[in-house]
Amino acid sequence: MSGIDSVPGAGRFAPSPSGDLHIGNLRSGLLAYVRARQTGRRFLWRIEDLDRVRAGSAQSQLDVFAELGVTADEEPLIQSQRHAVYAAAIAELDAAGRVFECYCSRKDIAQAPSAPHAPPGAYPGTCRHLGDGEREEQRERLARDGRQPALRLRADNREHHVDDVLLGRVDALVDDLVLRRGDGVFAYNLTVVVDDGASGVDEVLRGDDLAASAPRQAYLARLLGLAEPAWVHVPLVLNAGGQRLAKRDGAVTYQQLRSVGWSVADVFAWMQQSLGFGGLRWTTVDDMVSGVEFAHMSTTPTVFVPPSES
Repeated sequence: MSGIDSVPGAGRFAPSPSGDLHIGNLRSGLLAYVRARQTGRRFLWRIEDLDRVRAGSAQSQLDVFAELGVTADEEPLIQSQRHAVYAAAIAELDAAGRVFECYCSRKDIAQAPSAPHAPPGAYPGTCRHLGDGEREEQRERLARDGRQPALRLRADNREHHVDDVLLGRVDALVDDLVLRRGDGVFAYNLTVVVDDGASGVDEVLRGDDLAASAPRQAYLARLLGLAEPAWVHVPLVLNAGGQRLAKRDGAVTYQQLRSVGWSVADVFAWMQQSLGFGGLRWTTVDDMVSGVEFAHMSTTPTVFVPPSES
């Protein structure tokens, strides 16, 4: 497989259409747009609708960003239309001896002894070396319950690293990650790598909760013959209790903020304050493009207190 090399590189924003975006999602998406504009990249939008889809959310998310002055440079890539592409990527890995069936449930993995020094939740290799007879027995067991095996990457189970613009070196163990889940859904780590390669995404900006996934995605990209992108993991927006911001925290979505009196200019003013940049008050996305300095951006999370609670 190979990426696009006849057009400029790209950055992207890739929300799941599972509901309205909260202010933290907006900040990550706006920063992805800002970074693309500052570096001369295309800005792309991807609809990650393989799981957790809420009707109307995809268009609503696009409409919100359009109201904020942001539109993608190309039509959105829609993951639910790309099953054959993901299957082909797995077939390529399988032909190289890099895929095996896994018959474990999440409970099985959680209860299995972990390898020394492996992080919590790392796959313990239970199904990696089963014989043909054992595999057939396990397939029949799952079939009786109306289930099918997951497909995993046969990784080297070593620590790998990426270099991040904000975080520096990020190290993580690359275990036998899932490529296709037992319910038939293609897994996140596979789809994002395949889609970024196909779209020519050469820099990924997203929340730093996903930083630990970058080494495994870079590793998978190399196996598929794709160029590894650069990485920019930005700090999350948290609630007053120090937890990840969620819709239960009050007026946190764009629609809710507008309903309590926020203007578009207020959204950009909060972006400026939350990122710690001074100067003239931001009121538009162009102000944000001019005002953000990634070299001076904090890696500390930001707390958002909804207007109704302030």
